[in-house]
Amino acid sequence: MTDPTAALKDHKPTKDILICIDSDGCVFDTMEVKHKECFIPNIIKHWKLQAVSKYARAAAEFVNLYSKWRGINRFPALVMTLDLLADWDKVRERNVALPEAPNLRKWIETESKLGNPALEAYCQEHGDADMHRTLAWSQAVNDTVEDLVEGVPPFPYVRESLEKAQALADILVCSATPYDALVREWQEHDIEKHAFTIAGQEQGKKSEHIALASQGRYDHTKILMIGDAPGDMKAARANNASFYPINPGHEDESWRRFHEEALDKFVSGEYQGSYEDGLIQEFDALLPDTPPWKQ
Repeated sequence: MTDPTAALKDHKPTKDILICIDSDGCVFDTMEVKHKECFIPNIIKHWKLQAVSKYARAAAEFVNLYSKWRGINRFPALVMTLDLLADWDKVRERNVALPEAPNLRKWIETESKLGNPALEAYCQEHGDADMHRTLAWSQAVNDTVEDLVEGVPPFPYVRESLEKAQALADILVCSATPYDALVREWQEHDIEKHAFTIAGQEQGKKSEHIALASQGRYDHTKILMIGDAPGDMKAARANNASFYPINPGHEDESWRRFHEEALDKFVSGEYQGSYEDGLIQEFDALLPDTPPWKQ
């Protein structure tokens, strides 16, 4: 069986800088269309939430788009959505039986590669109803994404940034999106050529992508993660690396600042410290941890 992480483990640096870049919501303006048109309708359908659909939509949008959990893996995000619904007084008033997904919760805690291949392998060996439902939902999401999401170009200044960065650094695509979808989107817009490889959910967590590609090859002060979610910053910090935020709702300005200012500061060693701290403070203020119906 081919090791899905081989390209990361076998990577041989060509530069002394490593730049890791998230994809959905960071390079492409696909977060809204994927969640609102692909993920959430399939959550409502497969998890039988029709009776509380407006609340399910609000909860899922908060988790995946408008909170500090933005961009997390689909399986923990699904459980968080269900938990928010169970805790919402308006939902409890409807007396709707909500799914509990106990085996999914255990699997999330023990599985390191939270993707469909690992889920399929589990379902081949176990008959747990919630896991088979999860697999059907996840496959339906992928099918809907493939059918619906196309023609969404990179944000302004992404191409210019990739071209500039490639001359100075090795570039890794580092995402929780399924690998096939990542490759399809990067190839569709002819930007795959800028990265030495693409890593998705089948290759593990983002922190693992960075570690596998960098350990023993780059000084931690020469590693930068670019992302639009707190999970991207967490992946950077797990590797003692720097983080550059693409601010949700202000992506164009963020990429322009990276192209015109931040990349040069990182290359010259002026990025860490007060400059990075200021960017992160600005980023943190955009994503709450309390849903609006709790405020």
